[in-house]
Amino acid sequence: MARLIYVMDPMCSWCWGFAPVMQALAEQAEGQGVSLGLRVGGLRRERGVMDQAGRERTLSYWQAVHSATGQAFDLEQGLPESLVYDTEPACRALVAARGLDESLVWPMSLLMQQAFYEHRRDVTQPSVLVELAETAGLSRSQFAERYDDPATKAATAADFTWVENLGIAGFPTLLAEHEGQVALVTNGYQPLLALAPLLARWLERNAHG
Repeated sequence: MARLIYVMDPMCSWCWGFAPVMQALAEQAEGQGVSLGLRVGGLRRERGVMDQAGRERTLSYWQAVHSATGQAFDLEQGLPESLVYDTEPACRALVAARGLDESLVWPMSLLMQQAFYEHRRDVTQPSVLVELAETAGLSRSQFAERYDDPATKAATAADFTWVENLGIAGFPTLLAEHEGQVALVTNGYQPLLALAPLLARWLERNAHG
């Protein structure tokens, strides 16, 4: 069994920059019968409201990602007001979605990233996450129940540990797995022109074996 494993955090700006590349790679793999699975990394676990210096520093990251990738950001206003930059709630939302319908995890991740980076929505807030889950095609009530379930919190923490144990230090990271053997496609942003041929070679060797 072969599959791609995308390791990301929805509040990682380079993951947003990588989203169109990942979409194309997922479609390339799907054409060979290889599915995409998603694991969350847990980028930041801050406990207080971000100060102005932190906001300005983060906006400079966004500008760099926008310059490198062309992805849209609200560079005028930047981060949502009163943001506590704890990415666990957003990551847990994707784990909750994964438990309900794995096919909707990737669309949900795109909706969350667009909401955060383009529309200044605070995706650490459960009310926002429930709304985005419904937009992605999930039941509001089922998602809310799954999101609050201690088992989902545990599964999110297990993802974070799995990522740490693999030694993955940055996002986005794309892995390709075949019969328990994991190959690194990329750690960090790379353009599609660089990655599509790498993935094509891996698919040729592993997609049908």
